[in-house]
Amino acid sequence: MADAQFSLNSSSQYPEDYDTGVAKVIPLYLSIHQEVINLVKALSITPHTWMDTGCGTGSLVEKACIEFPKTRFLLVDPSDNMLHKARKKLSSSTTGKIKIMNTSPTQDISGFEEKLDIVTAIQCHHYLCDADRTKATKVCYDLLKEGGVYITSENIRPFTEEGITIGKQHLANFQLSMGKTQEEVDKYLDRFDKEYFPITVEEHLRLLRETGFRTVEILWYSYMQAVFYCIK
Repeated sequence: MADAQFSLNSSSQYPEDYDTGVAKVIPLYLSIHQEVINLVKALSITPHTWMDTGCGTGSLVEKACIEFPKTRFLLVDPSDNMLHKARKKLSSSTTGKIKIMNTSPTQDISGFEEKLDIVTAIQCHHYLCDADRTKATKVCYDLLKEGGVYITSENIRPFTEEGITIGKQHLANFQLSMGKTQEEVDKYLDRFDKEYFPITVEEHLRLLRETGFRTVEILWYSYMQAVFYCIK
């Protein structure tokens, strides 16, 4: 479930506001979705089954199912309301291969025996503590077949305190330019290390390698968000 102007709990209650609000909070948010799709197009595999965990309202799958009409998509999210919105958004999809799974955070997905080609987790695991983030990453690894690809996008912690200060101001300037009030921006920035818990790029790379992925790469990095892809 991607970040928005709400906390994790409240964002799950307002999926209608979520879609319009998230692009005003995360710079280039729609570009993240497109770059994920572009990456999958560049892979040497044609995905048969793709799970999007933390799927939110289904915006990524809405785009991906057009580009990959033969792919079967599985959607998972910790919010019933988000999955309801995703089901409504994707009801007119022509692929016929979209399945809304049971409500679950990534780290609690279990009993799934089918091995997948793609697992995506876009702007959702930074809400987790270190132990749950590690568990969620291992779940994604275990869901994949050999040669399968995990793609994750997260809020990122700059390396230094000065970098955090500059990064927050950079993000604040963007949100103000999108019409957010100073009070809204201040409330959002105050969530850092309180409601979401970003780690550095180096820590992400270490976690992904230690999980067992044979290939770990950075796809995209802008403002305080980064996208990683990994091959099992």
